[in-house]
Amino acid sequence: MANSNLPRRIIKVPFSETQRLLSEPAPGISASPSEDNMRYFNVMILGPTQSPYEGGVFKLELFLPEEYPMAAPKVRFLTKIYHPNIDKLGRIASIF
Repeated sequence: MANSNLPRRIIKVPFSETQRLLSEPAPGISASPSEDNMRYFNVMILGPTQSPYEGGVFKLELFLPEEYPMAAPKVRFLTKIYHPNIDKLGRIASIF
Protein backbone atom coordinates (compact mmCIF):
# COMPACT_ATOMS: atom_id res chain seq x y z
CA MET A 1 0.00 0.00 0.00
CA ALA A 2 1.36 3.42 -0.86
CA ASN A 3 2.29 5.49 2.16
CA SER A 4 0.82 8.58 0.49
CA ASN A 5 -2.65 7.24 1.32
CA LEU A 6 -1.91 7.06 5.03
CA PRO A 7 -2.37 9.87 7.54
CA ARG A 8 0.91 11.47 8.66
CA ARG A 9 0.30 10.39 12.25
CA ILE A 10 0.62 6.76 11.12
CA ILE A 11 3.81 7.08 9.02
CA LYS A 12 5.64 10.22 10.18
CA VAL A 13 8.98 8.97 11.47
CA PRO A 14 10.32 8.91 14.17
CA PHE A 15 7.25 9.94 16.15
CA SER A 16 4.50 8.09 14.32
CA GLU A 17 1.95 6.12 16.30
CA THR A 18 3.18 2.99 14.54
CA GLN A 19 6.81 3.65 15.48
CA ARG A 20 5.83 4.40 19.08
CA LEU A 21 3.79 1.19 19.25
CA LEU A 22 6.85 -0.81 18.19
CA SER A 23 9.44 1.01 20.32
CA GLU A 24 7.34 1.56 23.47
CA PRO A 25 4.90 -1.36 23.68
CA ALA A 26 2.41 -1.48 26.54
CA PRO A 27 3.16 -4.29 29.02
CA GLY A 28 1.66 -7.58 27.83
CA ILE A 29 0.74 -6.24 24.38
CA SER A 30 2.62 -6.53 21.12
CA ALA A 31 1.52 -5.22 17.74
CA SER A 32 3.18 -5.19 14.36
CA PRO A 33 1.98 -3.71 11.08
CA SER A 34 1.47 -5.92 8.08
CA GLU A 35 4.15 -5.54 5.41
CA ASP A 36 1.44 -5.43 2.74
CA ASN A 37 -0.92 -2.98 4.42
CA MET A 38 0.23 -0.42 7.00
CA ARG A 39 -3.39 -0.03 8.16
CA TYR A 40 -3.53 -3.67 9.29
CA PHE A 41 -1.84 -4.83 12.51
CA ASN A 42 -1.31 -8.22 14.08
CA VAL A 43 -1.77 -7.90 17.84
CA MET A 44 -1.04 -10.27 20.71
CA ILE A 45 -2.27 -9.66 24.25
CA LEU A 46 -1.20 -11.68 27.29
CA GLY A 47 -3.97 -12.36 29.78
CA PRO A 48 -3.69 -10.07 32.80
CA THR A 49 -2.45 -11.60 36.04
CA GLN A 50 -5.02 -12.28 38.75
CA SER A 51 -7.83 -12.43 36.17
CA PRO A 52 -9.76 -15.32 34.60
CA TYR A 53 -7.62 -14.71 31.47
CA GLU A 54 -4.25 -15.12 33.27
CA GLY A 55 -1.92 -17.36 31.26
CA GLY A 56 -3.89 -16.80 28.06
CA VAL A 57 -2.37 -15.54 24.83
CA PHE A 58 -4.90 -13.75 22.65
CA LYS A 59 -4.38 -12.91 19.00
CA LEU A 60 -6.25 -10.00 17.48
CA GLU A 61 -6.36 -8.09 14.24
CA LEU A 62 -6.57 -4.31 14.20
CA PHE A 63 -7.46 -2.23 11.15
CA LEU A 64 -7.26 1.54 10.83
CA PRO A 65 -10.12 2.74 8.60
CA GLU A 66 -9.64 5.47 5.97
CA GLU A 67 -11.33 7.93 8.34
CA TYR A 68 -8.77 7.31 11.10
CA PRO A 69 -8.19 9.14 13.45
CA MET A 70 -11.74 10.52 13.25
CA ALA A 71 -13.07 6.93 13.22
CA ALA A 72 -12.02 4.32 15.74
CA PRO A 73 -9.83 1.37 14.74
CA LYS A 74 -11.62 -1.90 14.02
CA VAL A 75 -10.49 -4.71 16.31
CA ARG A 76 -11.35 -8.41 16.24
CA PHE A 77 -10.21 -11.28 18.44
CA LEU A 78 -8.86 -14.15 16.36
CA THR A 79 -8.45 -16.31 19.47
CA LYS A 80 -11.73 -17.65 20.83
CA ILE A 81 -12.60 -15.84 24.05
CA TYR A 82 -15.61 -15.70 26.31
CA HIS A 83 -16.42 -12.15 27.33
CA PRO A 84 -19.82 -10.40 27.42
CA ASN A 85 -18.56 -7.65 25.07
CA ILE A 86 -17.06 -10.01 22.45
CA ASP A 87 -19.40 -11.60 19.89
CA LYS A 88 -19.02 -15.04 18.24
CA LEU A 89 -16.92 -13.55 15.42
CA GLY A 90 -14.51 -11.92 17.88
CA ARG A 91 -15.77 -8.40 17.32
CA ILE A 92 -15.81 -6.03 20.26
CA ALA A 93 -19.35 -4.83 20.93
CA SER A 94 -19.90 -1.14 21.25
CA ILE A 95 -21.11 -0.11 24.69
CA PHE A 96 -22.42 3.22 23.49
